[in-house]
Amino acid sequence: MACQLVAMQRVHVTDPHTELSRQLAFIHRRWRARLDERLRRTGLTQSRWQLLLVLSKADGGLLQRELAERVGIEASTLVRQLDALQRDRLIFREAVAGDRRAKLVQLAPGARPVLDHITEVADALREEILHGIPKDDLGTTVSVLRRISERLE
Repeated sequence: MACQLVAMQRVHVTDPHTELSRQLAFIHRRWRARLDERLRRTGLTQSRWQLLLVLSKADGGLLQRELAERVGIEASTLVRQLDALQRDRLIFREAVAGDRRAKLVQLAPGARPVLDHITEVADALREEILHGIPKDDLGTTVSVLRRISERLE
């Protein structure tokens, strides 16, 4: 009877490789959803605040096609999002010399307070989620995730 119980328990043990991918996907979705809930008061959708964050990390702006690649959306969807952000005076687009079809997307000065708020909310959420997890554990986790990321490159 004891052998059967041990054998049954082994069947239900999840393979760590499979569990890792499930957990990463779950955490990614839930973390973004929580952040989106907290940022609703800004009036920005998730896709718009993500565009602002990506642009904030790109010194001097990005070409629209580069921005679409980094965010992982289609060009037509990007244009609609950029139209809304430009209407809200959070970004501006400039023609690129020598390529009349290319547009450089840059943050407008009005985006700084919005980005500061997004960062403040994101930092508070991160602290809340990671509270009580030892720094050594987080360091190991980050190290493993970096190695996985490198292999995906």
